[in-house]
Formats: sequence, structure tokens, C-alpha cells
Amino acid sequence: MMQRSRREGSFMAPEADRRQTDKSGKFLPALCKAAGTMIISAAILLMLPLAVPKMLGYEVFSVISPSMEPAIPAGSIIYVEDADGKDLNPGDIVAFKRDGDTVTHRVVENRTSEGEMVTKGDANASDDIFPVKYKDIIGRVKRHIPRLGALMMNVLSAEGKIRALAFVCSGAILSLLGAVLDKKDTRKKEADEQKD
Repeated sequence: MMQRSRREGSFMAPEADRRQTDKSGKFLPALCKAAGTMIISAAILLMLPLAVPKMLGYEVFSVISPSMEPAIPAGSIIYVEDADGKDLNPGDIVAFKRDGDTVTHRVVENRTSEGEMVTKGDANASDDIFPVKYKDIIGRVKRHIPRLGALMMNVLSAEGKIRALAFVCSGAILSLLGAVLDKKDTRKKEADEQKD
């Protein structure tokens, strides 16, 4: 027996009508789940370059000055490992504290007897005016990733943290919505089967 479908007055077998509804009923939940998963995955991937190195013992900094170009461009993220001043050699790139800021320059000379070193930015014409005391050294730069520093500064700002949280929450809400719609569709399908 044929029955009239709700769509455009056409005639369709009840089983075919149910299959059509099943397909459209599964699309939206699947889309919500996929979008939610992609958003959460993107947030995790964004945080990996910051979180994983910290777990491995590196300190992470953003380079805002072009003083180390071309070796380390402005806007890079750097990974710094702990290092003792006396173990640093000319040519090593180090991060150190100066007047409350973090500076990244290359070691020119290590004066172990005085407990200090002379540093210079690769792009600078001359050595830094003041030598760096061993107590101010953060460590040796092991790696850098160009352009990621600007993104890191944006994400770690107060406004950036709020945006990141909203981004993750929207992914979680979409995933939850997909699960609710999927459950609702399953209940409806079970109710339809009991009617038949």
C-alpha cells in the first residue's frame, strides 16, 4: 500500500519515507559533532607548542624585537633550556633578564672568572653595553618557531584567554548538541518502530 508523503504531495512507500527521514535526521547531529570535535582539536593543537615544551622543562618566550634577525625573526616563539652561565660558549644564543625584560642575544665572550658574559644581537652593530651576570641568565635557546610568538602573545593576553575559552566552549556545546539530537532521533526511531 502506498501513502502520500508530506513532501510535495508525492506518493512513497512508508519504508522509503522512513529511510528519507532517517538520512536527514542523522545529518545535523553528525555535523554538530564533527564541527565540535574540529573546534576542540584546533584549540588543543594551538596550545601544544606552549604546553608540551613546558612539560619537558623548557621555558617559552615570545620574541618581539628584530635584534636577532635573521637567525630568530621578530614574532618567533623560543624554547629555552636551563643552563649554567659557565657552561655557555661563544655562539650560543641565550635568554636573560635585563631591567625586567627578557632579552635573547648571542654570547660573544664568556668571562667565567668574573661570572659574566658579553652578548650581542645578530642584527645589532655592536656588542651590548652591559655584560650579563650569570645570575640573570634564564638559559640557552634550543629551538624557535617563526611567527608563532605573535599568536602566543595574543592567546595568553587576558582578552585572548577569554576568546580561547569561548572557542573551546562553542566546540563543547556543538558536540553536546550533536549528542542530544542523535539521542532524540534514536528515541523517535524507536517510537516509530513500536507504532508499526
